[in-house]
Amino acid sequence: MHTHSHDKLSPDVRKAELLRDGEYYRAGIAHAKAQIKHGARPEVMFHSVVDHATWALRTRADALLKPTGTNVSVLAPYALTVLGFIRKKRLGKPALGIATLLGVAAWYLQRKRAQELAY
Repeated sequence: MHTHSHDKLSPDVRKAELLRDGEYYRAGIAHAKAQIKHGARPEVMFHSVVDHATWALRTRADALLKPTGTNVSVLAPYALTVLGFIRKKRLGKPALGIATLLGVAAWYLQRKRAQELAY
């Protein structure tokens, strides 16, 4: 038979310990419920999805830029300058078209390179 340290405590002290443990448990449950409710709010879910997508895109961009010896952090100030210029000159639609064409060209080249490596 195991002897525990609380076996030797008076019933009143043991009762106080159990009440305190119960209070910690209830506080933990209330905290967990509040976190779940907060996390289930649409704006919080949207924010975490955007954070995850941003992280995934940045990781992908860094992987693509690695051979050039640069990364997103280095290019971000230049990108923001270009975006500011595009917004000031109201060149949004032409810039979007150019970005789409560049994206398609990059995708095509990457696919072509992958096919060449497969053979």
